[in-house]
Amino acid sequence: MATASNAAVPTLIGSVQRALRLLEAVGSHADGAPAKQLAREAGLPLPTAYHLLRTLTHEDYLRREKGVFVLGCAAERLANGSALQNRRSKIANSLVHWRDSIGVPVYFAVYREGEIEIAGVADSPAAPAVEEWADFRETGHAHAIGQCLLSQLDDSTREDHLDRHPVQAITPYTVPSRGALLDRLAVTERMRPLVERQEYALGTVCAAIPVTVGSSAAAMAISVPLHQEERLLPAVERLRGEVESLLRSLAFSISI
Repeated sequence: MATASNAAVPTLIGSVQRALRLLEAVGSHADGAPAKQLAREAGLPLPTAYHLLRTLTHEDYLRREKGVFVLGCAAERLANGSALQNRRSKIANSLVHWRDSIGVPVYFAVYREGEIEIAGVADSPAAPAVEEWADFRETGHAHAIGQCLLSQLDDSTREDHLDRHPVQAITPYTVPSRGALLDRLAVTERMRPLVERQEYALGTVCAAIPVTVGSSAAAMAISVPLHQEERLLPAVERLRGEVESLLRSLAFSISI
């Protein structure tokens, strides 16, 4: 019968441990390293190292180039997946922080592959988000998030988007035509909040601010009920200050 102390010892698979040590050794060399060096650094016999290196190469975790081993596509996907999850967690935590500190629903959106994508929302029972009753992707002309993203696009990309998602009435307050929308976007001051009142949802006013990192377009937005409209601009200005602080201190990335 196993003792209590033995039962608490996890079952370890030696070959997996050795393969991971090799991957760590390869990852420590930006330009790759030969098998003998990797075996030495991983503390493995050379024949064992060769066997594991061949297996890892076959599975695309490693790549052999000019006599040295470098990380392969599968390892890069693992690393990118971890970085992606970290970025998403950072964004989600930031949205929750802003929701709690400002007391309004907070939205984060990006323009990716020709479409508007709501990448994150933080709301609460006391401050619920706007219900997506009409597809956000198809109604960008009618909500602050979409208008803010469209304002950041070049002319040809914006025109292509509106060709695919024509301006149409969502509420009695929706911008009435494509020309009217383009005129509004043309006079929107760069990096200023873009406000819409009941254009997407009756009884709701929204404001969005552009968040541009590199060549990507993104937007942060808030919404409040119409009867609390006086809260909108002070809240979005506070959000803009906090976003700018995060951009400076955390190298905030929108590549999610």
